Amino acid sequence: MLQINDLSARVAGRLLIDHASLAIPDGVKAGLVGRNGAGKSTLFRLITGDLASESGNVSLPRNARIGQVAQEAPGTEDSLLDIVLQADEERVALLAEAELATDPHRIAEIHMRLADIESHSAESRAASILSGLGFGPIAQSRPVSSFSGGWRMRVALAAVLFSRPDLLLLDEPTNYLDMEGTLWLENFVARYPYTVLIISHDRDVLNNAVNSIIHLDQKKLNFYRGSYDQFERQRAEKMELLQKQITKQQAERKHMEAFVERFRAKASKARQAQSRLKALERMQPLAAIVEENVTPFVFDAPDKMLPSPIIRMENAQVGYTPGMPVLKNLNLRIDHDDRIALLGSNGNGKSTFAKLIAERLKEDSGTVTRASGLRISFFAQHQIDDLRPDETAVQHLRRALPDTPESRLRGRVARMGLGTDKMDTIADKLSGGEKARLLMGLATLNAPHLLILDEPTNHLDIEARESLVRALNDYPGAVILISHDRHMVEATMDRLWIVGDGTVSRYDGDLEDYKKLVLSGSKAASREEREQVAPEELPVSKVEQRRSAAEKREALKPLRRQITTLETQLSRLQKTIADLDEKLGDPALYTSSPAKATEFAKQKSVAERTLEKVELEWIEASEQYDAAMAD
Repeated sequence: MLQINDLSARVAGRLLIDHASLAIPDGVKAGLVGRNGAGKSTLFRLITGDLASESGNVSLPRNARIGQVAQEAPGTEDSLLDIVLQADEERVALLAEAELATDPHRIAEIHMRLADIESHSAESRAASILSGLGFGPIAQSRPVSSFSGGWRMRVALAAVLFSRPDLLLLDEPTNYLDMEGTLWLENFVARYPYTVLIISHDRDVLNNAVNSIIHLDQKKLNFYRGSYDQFERQRAEKMELLQKQITKQQAERKHMEAFVERFRAKASKARQAQSRLKALERMQPLAAIVEENVTPFVFDAPDKMLPSPIIRMENAQVGYTPGMPVLKNLNLRIDHDDRIALLGSNGNGKSTFAKLIAERLKEDSGTVTRASGLRISFFAQHQIDDLRPDETAVQHLRRALPDTPESRLRGRVARMGLGTDKMDTIADKLSGGEKARLLMGLATLNAPHLLILDEPTNHLDIEARESLVRALNDYPGAVILISHDRHMVEATMDRLWIVGDGTVSRYDGDLEDYKKLVLSGSKAASREEREQVAPEELPVSKVEQRRSAAEKREALKPLRRQITTLETQLSRLQKTIADLDEKLGDPALYTSSPAKATEFAKQKSVAERTLEKVELEWIEASEQYDAAMAD
């Protein structure tokens, strides 16, 4: 159990956590939420010991291993698979010792321990994690140094997931994942057998991957059972109840004060008046839950809507090198009120397609016809690096609107969500969310007919994301959205287009259908991997391929049923353990019924041993199934 006891911490003189206490049972998957700047990452640093507390402490079971994604991804010549395998330090050390050991007893101990930690399946587990995060077999054998920073961070994430720590800390892990990787990570975290704390502003992650929410609010930690949606309901009910209590208390105080004022001078009522006066002094005013207002996003509407289509593509193709198109056979149209989300793994060409629409890339062949007078705004997260670090928001805006009076400039900055305290702060000192607001405001100054947003939510907290959802729904123009935030896609977009197989095509299903497609493993390989497949690896014919796959699935039905049964058992056992943890987490149990506490502890121990056995059977069956399907 993770215990946080009377913890206080300051960063740069600012008190972020004030005498907070919390007990987190083993095996809990908890989402840590709170406004940007509340201190969530600071809490992680306190847990890992990277930051000293002002008071209180954090305690963990002895020898508990903590895992978190490295701040900097590796850039060595080692392959991706080797980097991930090296993350299991115990296995690496045991294998090295086995090479040198001469004592038969020690050799036996080493091999027993290697069997206990499932060393034999390490490579397949590492490969499975890398595959889930978007790295195919070819990519896994490449050196880490050949990948960009964002992809290297995925390798760092894969490494910590593979190491299977007792406490897994994930700080906004989806910021460098696409939707496909996010779906896989959700599934992985939900089934992870140990404790997980995840900082995330993605509602779907917090609804599907965790079973508890820890809310860092007003410098305190509050624990809620259930998903994020359940947390919101519970908190709303708590606020409503507290407001009723505050109203009742204020009425009681008013009544007591009136009595004291009326009868203080009367000898016959003096004793009662003094008694009520003391009661007033003892009555501590209830503190209301403070709701911080979020400045709304505002996108200026174009003065005149253009006739549809505003963009038409006919047999267009685009790329970065002549003769090597990234996307081709583009036959699409965009109407003046279209809301289109682009789906597909990173590397398949979503950003390339967005740049083609925004005229940042020119088509290599075919035609792209745009409506006369069409204004397009393009926001991409990487553009945050293009902000001038030593200039304020007002100075950035003055560059774009040099003839605008100072008062109007400041008014526009305020509409972006940067108050008077931030207007004259240089960009380098702004938070990620504030930089995103500034950049989005600058990108949409021209009241565009078409707004292209490439991962706009990475630095926004949940409240700011909801504000962006409302702004997009109020905006009358067309929108192209690239985002791993499914809640935003579902709440704002009407159409889905898939970028893959070297082209862009309409998708007739909804996001739930797409999720099933991704988790079933049916998503197409990346363009890079398709180009590197040797000719002899290509199927002879589609008919033969389908017939062979059908025969293989039929033969593997019993094994598939066994895996399904084991997964059901795993789910039941995990629920049993979670229920027992909840009961054992009640301090009153040990005084009111110690016999029950002992019985619950025994039941938990049996359930955990059974869970380990069933997990081993599930892994073996899954590996057999995967190997058979791969043949």
